[in-house]
Amino acid sequence: MKFTAEQIAGILEGEVVGNPNAEVFKLAKIEEGTAGSLTFLANPKYQNFIYTTEASITIVNQTFEPEQPISTTLIKVEDAYKSFSKLLEYYNQVKLMKSGIEQPSVISENVTYGEHLYLGSFCYIGKNVTIGTNVKIYPNTFIGDNVSIGDNCILFAGVRIYSETEIGNNCTIHSGSIIGSDGFGFAPSEDGSFSKIPQIGNVILEDNVDVGSCTTIDRATLGSTIIRKGVKLDNQIQIAHNVEIGENTVIAAQTGIAGSTKIGKNCLIGGQVGFAGHLTIGDGVRIQAQSGIGKNLKDGETVQGSPAFNYGDFSKSFVHFRNFPKIVADIDELKKKIE
Repeated sequence: MKFTAEQIAGILEGEVVGNPNAEVFKLAKIEEGTAGSLTFLANPKYQNFIYTTEASITIVNQTFEPEQPISTTLIKVEDAYKSFSKLLEYYNQVKLMKSGIEQPSVISENVTYGEHLYLGSFCYIGKNVTIGTNVKIYPNTFIGDNVSIGDNCILFAGVRIYSETEIGNNCTIHSGSIIGSDGFGFAPSEDGSFSKIPQIGNVILEDNVDVGSCTTIDRATLGSTIIRKGVKLDNQIQIAHNVEIGENTVIAAQTGIAGSTKIGKNCLIGGQVGFAGHLTIGDGVRIQAQSGIGKNLKDGETVQGSPAFNYGDFSKSFVHFRNFPKIVADIDELKKKIE
C-alpha cells in the first residue's frame, strides 16, 4: 500500500517541504532509508543522516532547518516522534483491516458474530460462541464451546481459546498463546501416584488486555482466573489456576505465577519473576527481574532478590555479597590475631 507525502501530511496535520507527490510503501530508520521508505528525525544526534538518507519522505520537527542540500521530502510537524508513532498506529490499523471468512474453516452451531468479522483459514469455532463487532481471528486458531469475545479484539494465528472463556473488548492475544487450559491440579494417592482434580472453572479477560506470544493462562479449579482491565502480559508467561491480576498491571516475559495468588493493580513486574501460590500482592508494587516472591507484599513495596526483600536493602547488601570472600578472609585473619 502506497501513501504520498500530501496524504501523510493530511493525517499528521503537517506541512510538506519538497515533492507532495513523493510516494512511500515501507518504513525505515533514517540511517537505513532507501527509495520508497518513510522515516523520521527526532533525536538531534541522528541529524547528520538526513543529508545522506535515501528515504523518500522524512518527518521532522517544525523547527528543523537543513544546513546542507537534502534529497528527501520533509513533512514538518510539531513533534516528529509523536507524529511518527501516530502514523505507525494508523499503518497498523490499515494493515489489520481484514474482513470475511476464509475457507476451509469450521463454524459450529449457534455461533453469533458482529459485523466486519475476519476469520482466517483453518480456524475452528465451537458451539454457542459469541463474537463481537470488528473482531479479527487469524488462521489456525481454535475457539472452544461457549466462549464469548467482545468487540475490536484480535486473535493472531495459532491462538487456542478453551471452552467457557470470557474475553472483553479491545483485547489482543498473540500467536501461540493458550487461554483456559487446565490448572495444574493433582491429588496424591496412597500408592504414590497422582489423580487429576477436574478443573471446571474458566478464565475471564476484561477489556483492553494484551497477551503476548506463547503465554498460558489456566482455567480455575472452581470460579475464575481473572485478568482485570488494562493488564499487559509479555511473552512466555505462566498464570496458574484461580490467579487474579489487578487493573493496569504490567508483567514482563518468563514470569510464573502459582495458583490462587492475587496481584493488585498498577504493579510493575520484571522478567523471570516467580510467585509462590496463595499470596496477596498489594497495589503499586514494583518487583525487579528474577526475584522470587514467597510472601505477601504491601501496597507500594519495591523488592528484589530470591527470596525477595526491600530493594534498597538488597542494593546495599549486594555490595557485601560481592566482597564476601574478602570479608571471610579478613575475619579469618582477625581470628588468628586474637588467638
